[in-house]
Amino acid sequence: MLSILFFNIFMIPLCYLGVWWFIYNMLFFSMFYFMFMFISCYYMCNLSYFLGCDLFSYSLILLSFFICGLMILASESIYHYNYYMNYFMFFVVLLLIILYLSFSSNSFILFYLFFESSLIPTLFLIFGWGYQPERLQSGMYFLFYTLFSSLPMLLSIMYFYSFFGSLSFSLTFFVDYIYFIFYICMITSFLVKIPMFFFHIWLPKAHVEAPVSGSMILAGVLLKLGGYGLFRVFFMLVSSGMMYNYFWVSISLLGGLFISFVCIRQTDLKSLIAYSSIIHMGLVLGGVMTLNYWGIFGLLILMIAHGLCSSGLFCLANIIYDRLGSRSLYIIKGLINFMPSMSLWWFLLSSYNMAAPPSLNLMGEIMLFNSLVSWSLINTYVFLIMSFFSAVYTLYMYSYTQHGMYFSGSFSFCNGYLREYLLLFLHWFPLNLIIFMSNLLFI
Repeated sequence: MLSILFFNIFMIPLCYLGVWWFIYNMLFFSMFYFMFMFISCYYMCNLSYFLGCDLFSYSLILLSFFICGLMILASESIYHYNYYMNYFMFFVVLLLIILYLSFSSNSFILFYLFFESSLIPTLFLIFGWGYQPERLQSGMYFLFYTLFSSLPMLLSIMYFYSFFGSLSFSLTFFVDYIYFIFYICMITSFLVKIPMFFFHIWLPKAHVEAPVSGSMILAGVLLKLGGYGLFRVFFMLVSSGMMYNYFWVSISLLGGLFISFVCIRQTDLKSLIAYSSIIHMGLVLGGVMTLNYWGIFGLLILMIAHGLCSSGLFCLANIIYDRLGSRSLYIIKGLINFMPSMSLWWFLLSSYNMAAPPSLNLMGEIMLFNSLVSWSLINTYVFLIMSFFSAVYTLYMYSYTQHGMYFSGSFSFCNGYLREYLLLFLHWFPLNLIIFMSNLLFI
Protein backbone atom coordinates (compact mmCIF):
# COMPACT_ATOMS: atom_id res chain seq x y z
CA MET A 1 0.00 0.00 0.00
CA LEU A 2 2.78 2.45 0.88
CA SER A 3 4.60 1.80 -2.41
CA ILE A 4 1.61 3.12 -4.36
CA LEU A 5 1.26 6.06 -1.97
CA PHE A 6 4.92 7.12 -2.36
CA PHE A 7 4.74 6.59 -6.12
CA ASN A 8 1.96 9.21 -6.25
CA ILE A 9 3.61 11.56 -3.76
CA PHE A 10 6.79 11.62 -5.86
CA MET A 11 4.70 12.60 -8.88
CA ILE A 12 3.98 16.00 -7.30
CA PRO A 13 7.38 17.58 -8.25
CA LEU A 14 6.83 16.38 -11.86
CA CYS A 15 3.66 18.50 -12.03
CA TYR A 16 5.78 21.65 -12.12
CA LEU A 17 7.97 20.45 -15.00
CA GLY A 18 5.11 20.81 -17.51
CA VAL A 19 5.12 17.11 -18.46
CA TRP A 20 1.35 16.89 -18.96
CA TRP A 21 1.10 13.60 -20.88
CA PHE A 22 3.81 11.96 -18.77
CA ILE A 23 1.68 12.53 -15.63
CA TYR A 24 -1.32 11.12 -17.51
CA ASN A 25 0.63 7.97 -18.41
CA MET A 26 2.00 7.60 -14.88
CA LEU A 27 -1.52 7.70 -13.39
CA PHE A 28 -2.59 4.81 -15.59
CA PHE A 29 0.66 2.97 -14.86
CA SER A 30 0.02 3.25 -11.09
CA MET A 31 -3.56 2.08 -11.66
CA PHE A 32 -2.41 -1.09 -13.44
CA TYR A 33 0.31 -1.67 -10.86
CA PHE A 34 -2.30 -1.46 -8.08
CA MET A 35 -4.74 -3.63 -10.04
CA PHE A 36 -2.32 -6.53 -10.40
CA MET A 37 -0.88 -6.15 -6.91
CA PHE A 38 -4.14 -7.35 -5.32
CA ILE A 39 -5.58 -10.21 -7.27
CA SER A 40 -7.69 -11.52 -4.38
CA CYS A 41 -8.83 -9.13 -1.67
CA TYR A 42 -12.20 -10.29 -0.38
CA TYR A 43 -11.04 -9.75 3.19
CA MET A 44 -8.78 -7.06 4.58
CA CYS A 45 -5.34 -7.65 3.08
CA ASN A 46 -1.99 -5.85 2.91
CA LEU A 47 -2.63 -4.44 6.35
CA SER A 48 -0.09 -2.01 7.71
CA TYR A 49 -0.15 0.35 10.67
CA PHE A 50 -2.90 2.56 9.23
CA LEU A 51 -3.63 1.29 5.69
CA GLY A 52 -5.47 -1.76 4.44
CA CYS A 53 -7.52 -2.92 1.49
CA ASP A 54 -10.59 -5.07 0.93
CA LEU A 55 -12.93 -5.52 -2.04
CA PHE A 56 -14.74 -2.20 -1.46
CA SER A 57 -11.53 -0.22 -1.00
CA TYR A 58 -9.88 -1.94 -3.95
CA SER A 59 -12.75 -1.18 -6.36
CA LEU A 60 -13.08 2.46 -5.35
CA ILE A 61 -9.30 3.11 -5.38
CA LEU A 62 -9.15 1.71 -8.93
CA LEU A 63 -12.07 3.98 -9.87
CA SER A 64 -10.21 6.99 -8.38
CA PHE A 65 -7.04 6.26 -10.38
CA PHE A 66 -9.06 5.77 -13.55
CA ILE A 67 -11.17 8.93 -13.22
CA CYS A 68 -8.15 11.09 -12.28
CA GLY A 69 -6.33 9.88 -15.41
CA LEU A 70 -9.39 10.69 -17.53
CA MET A 71 -9.65 14.15 -15.90
CA ILE A 72 -6.28 15.05 -17.41
CA LEU A 73 -7.33 13.62 -20.78
CA ALA A 74 -10.59 15.64 -20.71
CA SER A 75 -8.90 18.93 -19.72
CA GLU A 76 -6.68 19.23 -22.78
CA SER A 77 -7.75 22.87 -23.28
CA ILE A 78 -5.92 23.78 -20.04
CA TYR A 79 -2.76 22.30 -21.56
CA HIS A 80 -3.42 23.86 -24.98
CA TYR A 81 -3.83 27.40 -23.61
CA ASN A 82 -1.35 26.84 -20.75
CA TYR A 83 -3.98 27.99 -18.25
CA TYR A 84 -1.99 27.37 -15.03
CA MET A 85 -1.62 23.74 -16.06
CA ASN A 86 1.12 23.01 -13.48
CA TYR A 87 -1.19 23.96 -10.62
CA PHE A 88 -4.02 21.99 -12.20
CA MET A 89 -1.90 18.82 -12.36
CA PHE A 90 -0.78 19.38 -8.77
CA PHE A 91 -4.38 19.54 -7.53
CA VAL A 92 -5.37 16.43 -9.52
CA VAL A 93 -2.47 14.40 -8.09
CA LEU A 94 -3.08 15.78 -4.58
CA LEU A 95 -6.77 14.85 -4.81
CA LEU A 96 -5.84 11.36 -5.97
CA ILE A 97 -3.48 10.89 -2.99
CA ILE A 98 -6.21 12.05 -0.56
CA LEU A 99 -8.79 9.71 -2.13
CA TYR A 100 -6.34 6.81 -2.01
CA LEU A 101 -5.75 7.45 1.69
CA SER A 102 -9.50 7.86 2.34
CA PHE A 103 -10.43 4.52 0.82
CA SER A 104 -7.51 2.60 2.29
CA SER A 105 -7.58 4.06 5.84
CA ASN A 106 -8.02 1.47 8.54
CA SER A 107 -9.31 3.79 11.24
CA PHE A 108 -12.36 6.03 11.63
CA ILE A 109 -10.38 9.12 12.62
CA LEU A 110 -8.00 8.84 9.65
CA PHE A 111 -10.92 8.21 7.33
CA TYR A 112 -12.60 11.35 8.72
CA LEU A 113 -9.40 13.38 8.24
CA PHE A 114 -8.91 12.39 4.60
CA PHE A 115 -12.66 12.49 3.90
CA GLU A 116 -12.64 16.17 4.85
CA SER A 117 -9.31 16.88 3.15
CA SER A 118 -10.78 15.94 -0.23
CA LEU A 119 -12.79 19.19 -0.07
CA ILE A 120 -9.74 21.41 -0.45
CA PRO A 121 -8.37 20.34 -3.88
CA THR A 122 -11.93 20.06 -5.25
CA LEU A 123 -12.69 23.58 -4.05
CA PHE A 124 -9.56 24.90 -5.78
CA LEU A 125 -10.55 23.12 -9.00
CA ILE A 126 -13.99 24.80 -8.90
CA PHE A 127 -12.63 28.23 -7.94
CA GLY A 128 -9.63 28.20 -10.24
CA TRP A 129 -10.91 26.60 -13.44
CA GLY A 130 -14.71 27.05 -13.20
CA TYR A 131 -16.62 28.97 -15.84
CA GLN A 132 -18.94 31.64 -14.39
CA PRO A 133 -18.46 34.09 -11.48
CA GLU A 134 -21.18 32.15 -9.62
CA ARG A 135 -18.57 29.45 -8.96
CA LEU A 136 -17.64 31.31 -5.76
CA GLN A 137 -21.17 30.92 -4.42
CA SER A 138 -21.39 27.26 -5.47
CA GLY A 139 -17.98 26.55 -3.91
CA MET A 140 -19.18 28.05 -0.64
CA TYR A 141 -22.33 25.89 -0.76
CA PHE A 142 -20.15 22.85 -1.35
CA LEU A 143 -17.78 23.72 1.48
CA PHE A 144 -20.27 24.68 4.16
CA TYR A 145 -22.82 21.94 3.51
CA THR A 146 -20.12 19.30 3.88
CA LEU A 147 -18.22 20.90 6.76
CA PHE A 148 -21.32 21.75 8.79
CA SER A 149 -22.57 18.16 8.61
CA SER A 150 -19.16 16.68 9.44
CA LEU A 151 -18.60 18.27 12.85
CA PRO A 152 -21.14 16.00 14.65
CA MET A 153 -19.37 13.01 13.12
CA LEU A 154 -16.04 14.10 14.61
CA LEU A 155 -17.63 14.51 18.05
CA SER A 156 -19.28 11.09 17.84
CA ILE A 157 -15.97 9.47 16.79
CA MET A 158 -14.27 11.01 19.86
CA TYR A 159 -17.17 9.87 22.06
CA PHE A 160 -16.91 6.35 20.65
CA TYR A 161 -13.15 6.26 21.30
CA SER A 162 -13.63 7.29 24.95
CA PHE A 163 -15.92 4.28 25.48
CA PHE A 164 -14.30 1.53 23.40
CA GLY A 165 -10.64 2.58 23.24
CA SER A 166 -10.20 1.83 19.53
CA LEU A 167 -11.27 3.27 16.20
CA SER A 168 -9.89 0.55 13.93
CA PHE A 169 -12.38 -0.90 11.44
CA SER A 170 -11.17 -4.39 12.31
CA LEU A 171 -11.78 -4.00 16.05
CA THR A 172 -15.14 -2.18 15.85
CA PHE A 173 -16.50 -4.89 13.57
CA PHE A 174 -18.34 -6.69 16.37
CA VAL A 175 -19.52 -3.60 18.26
CA ASP A 176 -23.27 -2.98 18.06
CA TYR A 177 -23.93 0.37 19.68
CA ILE A 178 -27.51 1.62 20.20
CA TYR A 179 -27.85 5.34 20.88
CA PHE A 180 -30.04 7.57 18.68
CA ILE A 181 -27.97 10.78 18.81
CA PHE A 182 -24.76 8.84 18.09
CA TYR A 183 -26.49 7.14 15.14
CA ILE A 184 -27.65 10.48 13.67
CA CYS A 185 -24.26 12.17 14.18
CA MET A 186 -22.35 9.31 12.55
CA ILE A 187 -24.42 9.13 9.37
CA THR A 188 -25.41 12.79 8.72
CA SER A 189 -22.09 13.67 7.09
CA PHE A 190 -22.41 10.76 4.65
CA LEU A 191 -26.05 11.56 3.86
CA VAL A 192 -24.99 15.08 2.81
CA LYS A 193 -22.05 13.75 0.82
CA ILE A 194 -24.09 11.15 -1.16
CA PRO A 195 -26.27 13.54 -1.30
CA MET A 196 -29.67 12.59 0.06
CA PHE A 197 -32.84 14.45 -0.97
CA PHE A 198 -33.22 17.62 1.22
CA PHE A 199 -29.40 17.95 1.45
CA HIS A 200 -28.76 17.93 -2.29
CA ILE A 201 -28.79 21.65 -3.19
CA TRP A 202 -25.00 21.96 -3.24
CA LEU A 203 -24.51 19.26 -5.89
CA PRO A 204 -26.22 20.78 -8.99
CA LYS A 205 -24.69 24.17 -8.16
CA ALA A 206 -21.19 22.69 -7.82
CA HIS A 207 -21.56 20.66 -11.05
CA VAL A 208 -22.86 23.55 -13.13
CA GLU A 209 -20.03 25.89 -12.10
CA ALA A 210 -17.20 23.33 -12.01
CA PRO A 211 -14.89 22.66 -14.97
CA VAL A 212 -15.23 19.30 -16.71
CA SER A 213 -12.52 17.79 -14.48
CA GLY A 214 -14.33 18.99 -11.33
CA SER A 215 -17.63 17.51 -12.51
CA MET A 216 -15.92 14.22 -13.40
CA ILE A 217 -14.29 13.78 -10.01
CA LEU A 218 -17.41 14.94 -8.15
CA ALA A 219 -19.73 12.53 -9.96
CA GLY A 220 -17.12 9.79 -10.38
CA VAL A 221 -15.55 9.47 -6.95
CA LEU A 222 -16.42 12.12 -4.34
CA LEU A 223 -20.09 11.11 -4.05
CA LYS A 224 -18.90 7.53 -3.49
CA LEU A 225 -17.13 8.60 -0.29
CA GLY A 226 -20.60 8.92 1.25
CA GLY A 227 -21.68 5.41 0.25
CA TYR A 228 -18.34 3.93 1.33
CA GLY A 229 -18.55 5.72 4.71
CA LEU A 230 -22.07 4.40 5.34
CA PHE A 231 -20.87 0.87 4.52
CA ARG A 232 -18.08 1.16 7.11
CA VAL A 233 -20.17 2.85 9.79
CA PHE A 234 -23.17 0.50 9.68
CA PHE A 235 -21.15 -2.44 10.99
CA MET A 236 -21.46 -0.89 14.45
CA LEU A 237 -24.96 0.54 13.98
CA VAL A 238 -26.87 -2.59 12.93
CA SER A 239 -29.45 -2.55 15.76
CA SER A 240 -29.99 1.23 15.45
CA GLY A 241 -30.30 0.80 11.69
CA MET A 242 -33.00 -1.82 12.07
CA MET A 243 -34.99 0.61 14.21
CA TYR A 244 -34.56 3.85 12.23
CA ASN A 245 -33.49 3.08 8.68
CA TYR A 246 -37.04 2.94 7.30
CA PHE A 247 -37.06 6.76 7.49
CA TRP A 248 -34.01 7.16 5.24
CA VAL A 249 -35.17 4.49 2.78
CA SER A 250 -38.49 6.32 2.41
CA ILE A 251 -36.80 9.68 1.85
CA SER A 252 -34.28 8.26 -0.64
CA LEU A 253 -36.95 6.58 -2.79
CA LEU A 254 -39.54 9.37 -2.66
CA GLY A 255 -36.79 11.98 -3.13
CA GLY A 256 -35.61 10.11 -6.22
CA LEU A 257 -39.17 10.19 -7.52
CA PHE A 258 -39.54 13.95 -6.96
CA ILE A 259 -36.16 14.73 -8.52
CA SER A 260 -37.16 12.69 -11.59
CA PHE A 261 -39.87 15.34 -12.13
CA VAL A 262 -37.28 18.08 -11.59
CA CYS A 263 -35.06 16.47 -14.28
CA ILE A 264 -37.85 16.58 -16.86
CA ARG A 265 -38.09 20.37 -16.63
CA GLN A 266 -34.36 21.18 -16.66
CA THR A 267 -33.02 23.39 -19.45
CA ASP A 268 -29.35 23.26 -18.42
CA LEU A 269 -27.63 20.10 -19.66
CA LYS A 270 -25.12 19.78 -16.81
CA SER A 271 -27.84 20.46 -14.26
CA LEU A 272 -29.94 17.63 -15.73
CA ILE A 273 -27.04 15.16 -15.49
CA ALA A 274 -26.30 16.35 -11.91
CA TYR A 275 -29.91 15.78 -10.82
CA SER A 276 -29.86 12.30 -12.38
CA SER A 277 -26.78 11.60 -10.20
CA ILE A 278 -28.86 12.41 -7.12
CA ILE A 279 -31.50 9.86 -8.21
CA HIS A 280 -28.92 7.09 -8.69
CA MET A 281 -27.22 7.84 -5.40
CA GLY A 282 -30.67 7.80 -3.73
CA LEU A 283 -30.98 4.18 -4.87
CA VAL A 284 -27.52 3.49 -3.45
CA LEU A 285 -28.58 5.02 -0.14
CA GLY A 286 -31.76 2.93 -0.05
CA GLY A 287 -29.71 -0.20 -0.77
CA VAL A 288 -27.17 0.30 2.00
CA MET A 289 -29.91 1.19 4.51
CA THR A 290 -31.59 -2.21 4.07
CA LEU A 291 -28.44 -3.79 5.58
CA ASN A 292 -28.66 -7.00 3.55
CA TYR A 293 -26.27 -8.77 1.19
CA TRP A 294 -28.03 -7.70 -2.02
CA GLY A 295 -28.03 -4.09 -0.88
CA ILE A 296 -24.36 -3.97 0.10
CA PHE A 297 -23.09 -5.44 -3.18
CA GLY A 298 -25.67 -3.51 -5.22
CA LEU A 299 -24.27 -0.39 -3.53
CA LEU A 300 -20.74 -1.20 -4.73
CA ILE A 301 -21.72 -2.12 -8.29
CA LEU A 302 -24.04 0.85 -8.85
CA MET A 303 -21.43 3.24 -7.40
CA ILE A 304 -18.81 2.04 -9.89
CA ALA A 305 -21.28 2.02 -12.79
CA HIS A 306 -22.61 5.47 -11.97
CA GLY A 307 -19.08 6.84 -11.53
CA LEU A 308 -18.12 5.84 -15.07
CA CYS A 309 -21.43 6.59 -16.80
CA SER A 310 -22.10 9.97 -15.19
CA SER A 311 -18.51 11.09 -15.71
CA GLY A 312 -18.83 10.18 -19.42
CA LEU A 313 -22.04 12.23 -19.74
CA PHE A 314 -20.30 15.25 -18.20
CA CYS A 315 -17.52 14.82 -20.78
CA LEU A 316 -20.11 14.84 -23.57
CA ALA A 317 -21.72 17.98 -22.13
CA ASN A 318 -18.30 19.65 -22.04
CA ILE A 319 -17.53 18.67 -25.65
CA ILE A 320 -20.71 20.47 -26.74
CA TYR A 321 -19.99 23.43 -24.45
CA ASP A 322 -16.56 23.82 -26.08
CA ARG A 323 -18.17 23.92 -29.54
CA LEU A 324 -21.29 26.03 -28.96
CA GLY A 325 -20.45 27.97 -25.81
CA SER A 326 -23.79 27.07 -24.23
CA ARG A 327 -25.36 24.34 -22.12
CA SER A 328 -28.95 25.40 -22.75
CA LEU A 329 -31.15 22.71 -24.31
CA TYR A 330 -32.85 25.47 -26.34
CA ILE A 331 -29.60 26.13 -28.22
CA ILE A 332 -27.87 22.75 -28.41
CA LYS A 333 -30.26 21.03 -30.81
CA GLY A 334 -29.89 18.95 -33.94
CA LEU A 335 -26.35 17.85 -33.08
CA ILE A 336 -26.80 14.66 -35.10
CA ASN A 337 -26.44 16.89 -38.20
CA PHE A 338 -23.08 18.24 -37.03
CA MET A 339 -21.54 15.33 -35.15
CA PRO A 340 -23.15 12.05 -36.25
CA SER A 341 -20.41 9.86 -34.78
CA MET A 342 -20.59 11.72 -31.44
CA SER A 343 -24.33 11.07 -31.48
CA LEU A 344 -23.55 7.33 -31.20
CA TRP A 345 -21.69 8.00 -27.94
CA TRP A 346 -24.61 10.09 -26.70
CA PHE A 347 -26.88 7.13 -27.38
CA LEU A 348 -24.59 4.57 -25.72
CA LEU A 349 -24.00 6.56 -22.53
CA SER A 350 -27.63 7.72 -22.30
CA SER A 351 -28.91 4.15 -22.63
CA TYR A 352 -26.47 3.03 -19.92
CA ASN A 353 -27.63 5.92 -17.73
CA MET A 354 -31.16 4.48 -17.81
CA ALA A 355 -29.77 0.98 -17.03
CA ALA A 356 -30.28 -0.71 -20.38
CA PRO A 357 -28.63 -4.13 -20.85
CA PRO A 358 -25.78 -5.15 -21.00
CA SER A 359 -24.60 -2.34 -18.73
CA LEU A 360 -23.20 -2.63 -15.22
CA ASN A 361 -25.90 -0.12 -14.16
CA LEU A 362 -28.56 -2.73 -14.91
CA MET A 363 -26.86 -5.29 -12.70
CA GLY A 364 -26.56 -2.80 -9.83
CA GLU A 365 -30.21 -1.73 -10.15
CA ILE A 366 -31.43 -5.35 -10.22
CA MET A 367 -29.51 -6.09 -7.02
CA LEU A 368 -30.84 -2.96 -5.32
CA PHE A 369 -34.35 -3.82 -6.52
CA ASN A 370 -34.03 -7.25 -4.86
CA SER A 371 -32.71 -5.61 -1.72
CA LEU A 372 -35.46 -2.97 -1.44
CA VAL A 373 -38.34 -5.31 -2.36
CA SER A 374 -37.21 -7.98 0.11
CA TRP A 375 -37.20 -5.24 2.74
CA SER A 376 -40.73 -3.99 1.91
CA LEU A 377 -43.10 -4.79 -0.95
CA ILE A 378 -44.34 -1.17 -1.13
CA ASN A 379 -40.92 -0.21 -2.52
CA THR A 380 -41.76 -2.14 -5.71
CA TYR A 381 -44.17 0.53 -6.96
CA VAL A 382 -41.88 3.47 -6.19
CA PHE A 383 -38.92 1.71 -7.80
CA LEU A 384 -40.92 0.92 -10.95
CA ILE A 385 -42.06 4.54 -11.33
CA MET A 386 -38.47 5.76 -10.76
CA SER A 387 -37.19 3.36 -13.46
CA PHE A 388 -39.84 4.61 -15.88
CA PHE A 389 -39.03 8.28 -15.27
CA SER A 390 -35.31 7.56 -15.48
CA ALA A 391 -35.96 6.43 -19.07
CA VAL A 392 -38.18 9.50 -19.66
CA TYR A 393 -35.65 12.16 -18.65
CA THR A 394 -32.75 10.36 -20.33
CA LEU A 395 -34.65 10.11 -23.62
CA TYR A 396 -35.69 13.75 -23.19
CA MET A 397 -32.01 14.72 -22.86
CA TYR A 398 -30.92 12.59 -25.82
CA SER A 399 -33.71 13.56 -28.23
CA TYR A 400 -33.59 17.25 -27.34
CA THR A 401 -29.84 17.53 -27.96
CA GLN A 402 -29.52 15.27 -31.02
CA HIS A 403 -32.71 15.94 -33.00
CA GLY A 404 -34.68 19.00 -34.12
CA MET A 405 -33.65 22.19 -35.93
CA TYR A 406 -30.09 23.22 -35.18
CA PHE A 407 -29.42 26.71 -33.87
CA SER A 408 -28.86 29.17 -36.72
CA GLY A 409 -26.36 31.14 -34.63
CA SER A 410 -23.83 28.31 -34.70
CA PHE A 411 -22.22 29.26 -38.00
CA SER A 412 -19.24 26.91 -37.79
CA PHE A 413 -18.74 23.54 -36.18
CA CYS A 414 -16.32 20.64 -36.14
CA ASN A 415 -16.59 16.97 -35.39
CA GLY A 416 -14.95 15.26 -32.41
CA TYR A 417 -11.21 14.86 -31.98
CA LEU A 418 -9.57 11.46 -31.55
CA ARG A 419 -8.77 12.39 -27.93
CA GLU A 420 -12.49 12.89 -27.22
CA TYR A 421 -13.47 9.56 -28.75
CA LEU A 422 -10.76 7.84 -26.70
CA LEU A 423 -12.06 9.57 -23.58
CA LEU A 424 -15.64 8.40 -24.20
CA PHE A 425 -14.52 4.88 -25.10
CA LEU A 426 -12.59 4.64 -21.82
CA HIS A 427 -15.76 5.56 -19.93
CA TRP A 428 -17.99 3.17 -21.83
CA PHE A 429 -15.81 0.09 -22.25
CA PRO A 430 -15.33 -0.80 -18.53
CA LEU A 431 -19.11 -0.77 -18.04
CA ASN A 432 -19.30 -3.73 -20.43
CA LEU A 433 -16.10 -5.37 -19.26
CA ILE A 434 -16.83 -5.50 -15.53
CA ILE A 435 -20.23 -7.16 -15.90
CA PHE A 436 -18.54 -10.25 -17.44
CA MET A 437 -16.37 -10.53 -14.31
CA SER A 438 -19.24 -9.92 -11.89
CA ASN A 439 -19.20 -13.52 -10.63
CA LEU A 440 -15.98 -12.63 -8.75
CA LEU A 441 -18.01 -10.42 -6.44
CA PHE A 442 -20.07 -13.32 -5.15
CA ILE A 443 -17.35 -15.80 -4.21
